[in-house]
Amino acid sequence: MSITGDGRADAGAGRAGAGAVDPSGAAPRTGGTAQAGAGDAGAPGTDRASAGTGGAGTADGGPVGPDGPSSDSADVGADGLSVDDGIRTLLRLMPRMVGRAKRIKLPEELSGYSLAPRHLSLFSYLLFDGPLSVNDLATRLEVAPATVSLMVSDLAKQGVLRRDADPGDRRRAVVSIDPAHHPAISNWLARGATAWRQALTPLTPAERRMFVTTLQTYESALADD
Repeated sequence: MSITGDGRADAGAGRAGAGAVDPSGAAPRTGGTAQAGAGDAGAPGTDRASAGTGGAGTADGGPVGPDGPSSDSADVGADGLSVDDGIRTLLRLMPRMVGRAKRIKLPEELSGYSLAPRHLSLFSYLLFDGPLSVNDLATRLEVAPATVSLMVSDLAKQGVLRRDADPGDRRRAVVSIDPAHHPAISNWLARGATAWRQALTPLTPAERRMFVTTLQTYESALADD
């Protein structure tokens, strides 16, 4: 069964044991916690002892901890989270998420193909949105059409993707996943999509937008460096 739904849901690490995502319902909730342990993919300076005192910065660039700007915890309610506490948690959480995403194994039947994590987003849009033109893919992936064209040409030569005439406009071609590989690619992406569905389903639309915007702001801040 192929993945369907919002095309932005493709980008994450997932829980174990998920199959292809059912478009009609969210995955069952699990009892895990987002802060268990100090990093499977542990980066230096991100463990519990160091997260609050060294290496990390506040929003205005100062160090976190007793030598940095004053804590904002006094302004946080009982159910809230201070900026510094949020930073400490995320410095532990993000390396684990990245490490687990990298450990999602390529399906055995695709192991002979030159596939890499960069193909995840391209495959995700084709699974969620169906056949798309190179320009449409470039818009969604926020890269140049020439970059997508090279990726598509390479994967088409390997037999993973195919180009066909657009039924609505036969002057242009659309890209799709070859039916022979559709189930394997769907299962490859299912863990991440299922995990994101589990995380996003309890939120309101406004909360989802805030969450996605926060991740985009974080990515932009890293890119600025």
